[in-house]
Amino acid sequence: MKSVLADFLINSGLKLRSVVSYNHLGNNDGKNLSAPETFRSKEISKSGVIADMVKANNILYEKDEEPDHCVVIKYVPYVGDSKRALDEYTSEIFMGGTNTIVMHNTCEDSLLATPLIYDLVILAELCERIQIKKEEDTNYEHFHPVLSVLSFLLKAPQVPPGCQVVNALFAQRQCIVNLFRACVGLPPENFMTLEQKIPSLMNES
Repeated sequence: MKSVLADFLINSGLKLRSVVSYNHLGNNDGKNLSAPETFRSKEISKSGVIADMVKANNILYEKDEEPDHCVVIKYVPYVGDSKRALDEYTSEIFMGGTNTIVMHNTCEDSLLATPLIYDLVILAELCERIQIKKEEDTNYEHFHPVLSVLSFLLKAPQVPPGCQVVNALFAQRQCIVNLFRACVGLPPENFMTLEQKIPSLMNES
């Protein structure tokens, strides 16, 4: 949810200034996160999901400028697998005003996570079958072992050394769509639809 909403706000021209996330849950995930060292790892991954969106927008943000970001996770055994999340997003709007979106979400944490594990295995297995070569080469090669195409399903995506980390959810999804379109001989999707905007092209269609 955070990557979706941050992507929407920043790309709509609203300068996201602060993100505050409060969560409590009572399953093993919540218990493990009650340990300071484990929580710190989670805090970093949750905070990193908007970093590349901020860095990519040098109109709204100065170099090294980023929103305030606070993450709180509490272990409450009684609620079990029922995760409760409250998130607040505050943005700058026209003439120095502010806009705050507050969201509350209650979900069965494991039931949301389990299908992602299936999808990760299926997508990784499919990508293992794909081999690629440049036109002038004779040998095919597999994807890099750090399979960044899995980013769509992960909160803290890993990429090969020196490569760009992409946290924007829609960009991650479009990567998967266009990858498999290429596998079946279709061109990548784009949304210019010039054939519906230029009269001469409209007549051709």
